Amino acid sequence: YIPSMRSLTAEEYVEAFKSFLDHSTEHQCMDEFNKEQMPNILAGVTRLCHCSSHKAAPASLLLGGLLAGEQDLKMIRILQAVHPGVSIDNEIVEPNPQHVAAYKELVNQAPDLQNVSFIWHQLTSLEYEQQVKEKGTHKKFDFIHMIQMLYRVEDIPNTIKFFHSCLDHHGKLLIIILSDSSGWASLWRKHRDCLPATDRGHYITCSGITEVLRRLRLRHRVYELPSGWDITECFTEGDALGGRMMDFLTGTKNFLGTAPAALRRRLQEALCQPECSSTRDGRVIFSNNLSMIVVDS
Repeated sequence: YIPSMRSLTAEEYVEAFKSFLDHSTEHQCMDEFNKEQMPNILAGVTRLCHCSSHKAAPASLLLGGLLAGEQDLKMIRILQAVHPGVSIDNEIVEPNPQHVAAYKELVNQAPDLQNVSFIWHQLTSLEYEQQVKEKGTHKKFDFIHMIQMLYRVEDIPNTIKFFHSCLDHHGKLLIIILSDSSGWASLWRKHRDCLPATDRGHYITCSGITEVLRRLRLRHRVYELPSGWDITECFTEGDALGGRMMDFLTGTKNFLGTAPAALRRRLQEALCQPECSSTRDGRVIFSNNLSMIVVDS
């Protein structure tokens, strides 16, 4: 008896995602972007300028698609460095309770977050949008980010349109999504039928988002950053880490134990192709290249 294939639950996804973060340069790649580009982007949020006669209004951040908060806190600290003394209202929209709990824990351990207030919405972006429209409280934000979250959204154009409408004058929307040069793009293009229909995620990369932005006539810039993920263990029979990696790759619980042998083989062969991976010092490094899209208000 082979159990049938099924999608990862929210808890299982968090565990698989952790093994991905531990063995990829996803966060280092975002750190590099934060260091190189973020100060300029946040400096352009001009509502925060200190005028001699006026106290600066608090900066408002709306953060969706948490990576358990590490990146969010880094962005807050950059904002504090660029606009010293400005108080920050930070709202978080994240449906996964574990991600929310992890972020709250980080905030509790961070003594340097004076002048920062946090409002938590354990909601999907659609639920948040409905709540805003029902209450008629259309708050404006100086900076909104969507980190790796648009794969999970039912209606991408409308979601982008709504969050863009939440930007204040001179506000910026940052969308982080997988690049068209990533191994994911190749996998989704050529082997989508290999991937179980159980995962209701969108297989979308940067070009799909920029196409939407063009249709909405929104000005944007794209920054491409290289990132890698060491998936060597995926090819070791019976390796527990390799199993979690394959679960994350396919969005499936125990993919190696539940997928038909031919499907497993085909996917493992696809992962070795040059458009997906390169080999370095005997390790298989999957291309996890990211696109950072900055959208003007």
